[in-house]
Amino acid sequence: MNGPPGQVPDRDPGLQPERTRLAWRRTTLSGTVVALLAGKTALAGGGTVAGIVAGAVCCVCWLGISRIAHRRIRVLAASRVPGALVPRRAGAAVLCTVVMAVCGAALVLQG
Repeated sequence: MNGPPGQVPDRDPGLQPERTRLAWRRTTLSGTVVALLAGKTALAGGGTVAGIVAGAVCCVCWLGISRIAHRRIRVLAASRVPGALVPRRAGAAVLCTVVMAVCGAALVLQG
């Protein structure tokens, strides 16, 4: 298994890439649920302007997370040794997640 020093080992064809892919899928699914619940809460009872804006922001953040996850899943599937997640995309995913959480909390507190 261990090759000569300096040689890049073959990618483990085991479960790690599959776990990573599934984690991105779970993240996308969680974002979908949050966006749908935010939209439902924003429109409940006629909806206020602030509620509709918060729901729309959640939906935009969901699109961002979905796009980042889709690209990462493609990279994991296409390469024997995929590169690390680009810090800019990782930061965007974190930002979208935090913004969705804040907007969701604002919607719950508003209602």
